[in-house]
Amino acid sequence: MRVVEVFRGEAVRLAEVLAGLTEPEFARPTQCPPWDVRELAAHVSTGAGRVVGMLAEPAPPRAEVDAAAYFGPAKFTPETDAARIDTARREGAGFGSGHELAEEFARTWRGAYAASLAAPPGRLVRTRHGDPMTLDEFLVTRVVELGLHGLDLAAALDREPWLTEPAGEMIAGLLTRAAGPAAVGLAEELRWDRLTLIGKATGRRPLTGRDRAELDRRGVRWLAFG
Repeated sequence: MRVVEVFRGEAVRLAEVLAGLTEPEFARPTQCPPWDVRELAAHVSTGAGRVVGMLAEPAPPRAEVDAAAYFGPAKFTPETDAARIDTARREGAGFGSGHELAEEFARTWRGAYAASLAAPPGRLVRTRHGDPMTLDEFLVTRVVELGLHGLDLAAALDREPWLTEPAGEMIAGLLTRAAGPAAVGLAEELRWDRLTLIGKATGRRPLTGRDRAELDRRGVRWLAFG
């Protein structure tokens, strides 16, 4: 499945959830403090829409960063984190209601999807951080954002995760590849299913003593997400 279709599938799921939330549900706290559901959804919406502006700009001469390298330490400095938090809080507060935010996310993901479909094969883009990437690799990062923050929203709303199978496969594959040969066979050894792998590799599920011992023995180091 093309990455743009994986993006679409995950965005559709999230849009359906947001459209059905009540105002008190938008005010629930999340495990991404200090954001509540409304602010986290605003953050995800902004991130999903960045591709439109990027495609409106000239393409860089070559790609130098892939999806794994995109999630580097520079994205999570205290200054960058503070700006990210403040932006989402400000944008979340800018909507008259959660319903308006849900409608904006629906428009945003559809615009990003249409722009991506219209782009020529192999199109290169430059991110707001200055990373020259292929559009497909950037869309992988959007799937990661939608998928992981979808897990955060599901936890905040006391719902079962709605992560789509293609998105889960893509995220788990990225995490495993980025961890290198040391992670090969790890999930099987620890009897982790895909959702458990994603949760434990990103700090969304606690590690057991056995988990930690095996990770240390192998020298596994996961991608950092802040």
